[in-house]
Amino acid sequence: MAELTTIARPYAKAAFDFAVEKQAVDSWAEMLGFAALVSENETMRPLLAGSMASSALAKLFIDVCGEQLNEHGQNLIKVMAENGRLEVLPAVAQLFAEYRLEWAKEVEADVVSATELSDAQQQQIGVSLEKRLARKVKLNCSVDAGLIAGVIIKAGDLVIDGSVSGKLARLSDKLQS
Repeated sequence: MAELTTIARPYAKAAFDFAVEKQAVDSWAEMLGFAALVSENETMRPLLAGSMASSALAKLFIDVCGEQLNEHGQNLIKVMAENGRLEVLPAVAQLFAEYRLEWAKEVEADVVSATELSDAQQQQIGVSLEKRLARKVKLNCSVDAGLIAGVIIKAGDLVIDGSVSGKLARLSDKLQS
């Protein structure tokens, strides 16, 4: 099982990263789940282990899946067939599901700004953090006029200091060293 997981991990991670980027995690989970069921089918399993040409196998697999796979899902199947890895689809789906559960967790980010942030600014910060952290983000916004301008964002171990006071402090440290 560990070997299958090792083989499946890059496919699952690539699919998950793509799904997050395209904001289609749920549809990808459904596609991979269905493809995994197809690959486990008693009629399909011998074909996956056989010596059928990869392009023919990919076409057959995609035809069997029909409308359940979108264009990008079909591309994943083609790549996996080309590499002789369709038999690890259940492990790919399982890993994807694990990534999805981890991603679904929400992380809180403290955003301290010099002035009140508009809704659009808060949304832009939230979207950027979600992309960077690959998680849903809940913003806790506050104002600290001592920052002069800019923002400080803290989310878990991540700290982004884009404040003028932070830049001045770093400049002061450089000048003193």
